[in-house]
Amino acid sequence: MKKSLICGISGQDGAYLASFLLHKGHSVYGTSRDAEISSFRNLESLGIKDSVQLESMALNDFRSVLQVLLKVEPDEIYNLAGQTSVALSFAQPVETLESIATGTLNLLEAIRFTKAPIKFYNAGSSECFGDTGDSAADEFTPFRPRSPYAVAKAAAFWEVANYREAYNIFACSGILFNHESPLRPERFVTQKIISTICRIATGSPEKLILGNTLIQRDWGWAPDYVEAMYLMLQQPIAHDYTIATGKSNSLQKFVETGFAYFGIDPNDHLVIDQSLFRPSEIMRSCGNPQKAKEKLGWQAKYEMQDIITMMIESKQNDTNRRK
Repeated sequence: MKKSLICGISGQDGAYLASFLLHKGHSVYGTSRDAEISSFRNLESLGIKDSVQLESMALNDFRSVLQVLLKVEPDEIYNLAGQTSVALSFAQPVETLESIATGTLNLLEAIRFTKAPIKFYNAGSSECFGDTGDSAADEFTPFRPRSPYAVAKAAAFWEVANYREAYNIFACSGILFNHESPLRPERFVTQKIISTICRIATGSPEKLILGNTLIQRDWGWAPDYVEAMYLMLQQPIAHDYTIATGKSNSLQKFVETGFAYFGIDPNDHLVIDQSLFRPSEIMRSCGNPQKAKEKLGWQAKYEMQDIITMMIESKQNDTNRRK
């Protein structure tokens, strides 16, 4: 039985990955800064909390990282931890850099120190590319980060590449474009949109308040994307992969599609707030997943319209269960 260690198991991707690996027959371990007081709400939502062994780990503390690796002795490590909000990174750049770049470095150094044959996956981000313009970014597209979050992710990406080349460690990054699900917290714009639209559909007088709705993103389905993470670590040689649907849609289109589900005119409920615009914005982001399709046999099963429908239906089911 393979042992898989998921750093950042309490988040959206960590929970779906844990569920996926459990179904693959893996023994799954997960970490958070303080496992005794963390709620692990997403694991509970998927009904798998009792099937996962939880450990406390501070990624910015090398000793803490090393202790967990020596205790668990994992075959695979999935690094999904760190500050995950692009918007928050502008207010907390130091915390963002330390939790992502330093955390990734500590994991890589601990693997090197133990000399264990661990396969390492690192959660990269499409934010590293910046604005992709009319092209779809792939593994050869230069990075142009436009936020502290993207800078941190770019640093972590090159750390992984360096340890792979310098120390022959099986280490790879998945450069994931936006991927959503019902497990997204409401501070993420997609969940904010879905939650607000669902409340408006049931009679709430509130408005949907957003920043720049002209931005375009390549939106995928999170459970699809964790399968790609798994597939990367099953390869004989470590490579980095771009994971995306290959299609980009505007945030305005996302909003319109959500309201259209209920037959509601968005113009009656949408308010644009200039204070929500970011200091430096990516206007268009789109990925080219051709390498993943050819080498991993992976491609996205769902696109934006499907994702909106599934998120709305999940929200409605939650509301009905609470009644």
